[in-house]
Amino acid sequence: MQTREFLNILHIAERLKDTVRHCTTTKRRQESVAEHSWRVALMAFLLKNEFPEADMNKVMEMCLIHDLGECFTGDIPTFSKTTEDREKEDKLFYDWINTLPSEIRNEIFNLYAEMNAQQTTESKIYKALDKLEALIQHNESPVDTWSENEFELNKTYAFDTVAFSDWLTDLRKEILKDTIDKTEA
Repeated sequence: MQTREFLNILHIAERLKDTVRHCTTTKRRQESVAEHSWRVALMAFLLKNEFPEADMNKVMEMCLIHDLGECFTGDIPTFSKTTEDREKEDKLFYDWINTLPSEIRNEIFNLYAEMNAQQTTESKIYKALDKLEALIQHNESPVDTWSENEFELNKTYAFDTVAFSDWLTDLRKEILKDTIDKTEA
């Protein structure tokens, strides 16, 4: 990869630092997509020993790149995102990916194909961590920043996504306890 190509990729990815999500931090600041992606990747790193059968380096790669499409569309909360929104994000993302040097284009394309298919252990771990991080962030944010639907969503969201793993199911249950404690306080 040429140095200019490398810098151009970073300049596009930098947009995620300024792309805010609907979640807030503990101190009431809206979090960025970049912050979310970083913590999802950190979660994967911390779980290396819990999933010895999985290629956790691949999971971390998935976590780092999973929201790159939001460089072009911004963040749309999962409960508001339509099929049209997904199609637009995918088109803009793949249009950009197709301009990248072949070695990185192919790697990103293959990772996204695996992530979207949700057939491998690695893709299932990535998807679970992505959803769980959002729940954890909600539990860390002040409850008065939650939208009305998030009170129920935080109790039910992602149980189906973690069902393939006893460890992640236990984590989801712990997150639920935190949600209940927070909303009852």
